[in-house]
Amino acid sequence: MAAFTPLERRAAASLSLVYATRMMGLFLLLPVMSVLGQDLTGATPLLIGVALGVYGLCQAVLQIPFGFLSDRFGRKRVIYFGLALMVLGSLIAAGADSIWQVIAGRALQGAGAISAAIMALAADLSRDSQRTKMMAIIGASIGLSFIVSIMVGPLLMNRVGLSGIFLAIAASGVLSALLVKFAVPDTAIAVKNRDFSATGEQLRFVFADRELQRLDISILLLHLLITATFVCVPLGLIERNIAASTHWQVYLTACVLSLIILIPLIGYSEKSVKWTMIISIAGLGLSEVLIGVSGKQWWPVVLSLTLFFGFLNVLESILPTLVSRLAPVGARGSAMGVYSSSQFTGAFLGGVLGGWMVGSVGLQSAHIVLGGLCVAWLITAYTMPEPPRLSAYQLAFGECKLSTEEIEHQLLEVPGVEEVSVVAEDRVAYLKVRRKQLDESALKQVLV
Repeated sequence: MAAFTPLERRAAASLSLVYATRMMGLFLLLPVMSVLGQDLTGATPLLIGVALGVYGLCQAVLQIPFGFLSDRFGRKRVIYFGLALMVLGSLIAAGADSIWQVIAGRALQGAGAISAAIMALAADLSRDSQRTKMMAIIGASIGLSFIVSIMVGPLLMNRVGLSGIFLAIAASGVLSALLVKFAVPDTAIAVKNRDFSATGEQLRFVFADRELQRLDISILLLHLLITATFVCVPLGLIERNIAASTHWQVYLTACVLSLIILIPLIGYSEKSVKWTMIISIAGLGLSEVLIGVSGKQWWPVVLSLTLFFGFLNVLESILPTLVSRLAPVGARGSAMGVYSSSQFTGAFLGGVLGGWMVGSVGLQSAHIVLGGLCVAWLITAYTMPEPPRLSAYQLAFGECKLSTEEIEHQLLEVPGVEEVSVVAEDRVAYLKVRRKQLDESALKQVLV
């Protein structure tokens, strides 16, 4: 595999740090909001859940529009604007004494939906051969920021309170903007790349694709479970006489132990992604039920969270890969845009559902309900066919005497090429290929 150039190395490191810094600031609330939110005027469990989840609603609505804006006005301008909204929303929430002001601040935080712009900037700054590797590095930074945040949040809770955590989030937004300014390389122009930018004409095909619908539902349910679980778990730990300031120790223990699940299953996914999904969904359901029936002892909760973190991280790793494999050729950007919006919609629904269940049915029943959702999800996954192992491939070309149809026909004749879409105005051919069988020399000869 070819190595990064110095510019690509700098872009991968700086964009990963921007993404991780921004997401860590937002993940900090996940393990503490249901506890600290109780002190706000007008707070109810449902409204605390809304405050946690409304960020996801705004992200879901604005994710694709921000991607379009970054194509038109430039990546960094849109990223600065989104980070400014995040900082402003954090400051509003930091000064809040009522739950409604926190909800308003969280909504404004979520309005800065810059994930698509960051990914598009990463595509601008990388070669075709290195793009997947760069996206994987950025994706890994999200998982790392989640793990760090759920441990740091409880540590900050008793020291700085809810206002202090929101101020820390605002500071993370400022730090991210400085990183974009001084660490992320500049590009001369935003490149319209259909594999990493959503396009209107492709969205309807993406919405209609049944296998992509299955994956969009999967990521929605996964993030519903994550958010709803973290509405409930901190309160459950307090019920078991575990002080809020020590919750980080529970999360750290569970995260470390979860590697026993994560590492073998990621390896097994190379043999069967479908069955890796089925095992992981069943494991999530089991973890929820175990929390619900564990009584007042602390160790079953640690065991359950170990299962939860392990299977959660497996699914977070393989679902984006599946979207990339199954997206229509040349429409990966549109597919990822819908996938990302589904993810944030799940976070919103999880906050609302979790808050409602805490106030209406109680913590134990709430976990049983979440386990039931996993059963329904499991049925959906079981009917999924094993996805083919295809990779995205782009081939730029100059002047060519062949028509679009002739180019597509000849490219499909090359060993290893499975799907082709030629965009004549962009002078780019988007392909899906089997890497091990691909004859790259023959591929490039077609457009000579």
